[in-house]
Amino acid sequence: MPPQPGQESVWDYPRPAVLEDTDKHLRVIFNDVVIADTKQGKRVLETSHPPTYYFPPEDIKLEYLIPTARKTFCEWKGWCGYYNINLGERQVTHGAWRFFEPSSNFIPIKEYYGFYASLMDACYVNDELVTPQPGDYYGGWITKDIVGPFKGEPGTRWW
Repeated sequence: MPPQPGQESVWDYPRPAVLEDTDKHLRVIFNDVVIADTKQGKRVLETSHPPTYYFPPEDIKLEYLIPTARKTFCEWKGWCGYYNINLGERQVTHGAWRFFEPSSNFIPIKEYYGFYASLMDACYVNDELVTPQPGDYYGGWITKDIVGPFKGEPGTRWW
């Protein structure tokens, strides 16, 4: 289905991925606490993926993020490390990530963090509750202004 006015199709996003600033209001809630809140975020756009949002460290309650040994490599963005989130009686494994050794096009997000919406209580873009990108690997956030189909849905593994 083609996008309607005011919508973006993930099939119009570029490959390789690109990074851009966003002034949208982004929030992450975990265990009933706002652990990240910014209007100075960044987003990554890549063909077939909803935007992945990144938060500057000054807008995150970093005391709840615990580094782990898990590392992965993205052909576009570089080397990434993961963080458990511990808050009160709740913990989530690998709920956040950061590109500690980004490729040259993604150096601006070196200190920024992304969050898996599927593992949080709620994530918002401009007060709209997001839908997590399907699957258990990708970290995109779907809002009413983003249309798919999206990588991560059944049958899309080799897209």
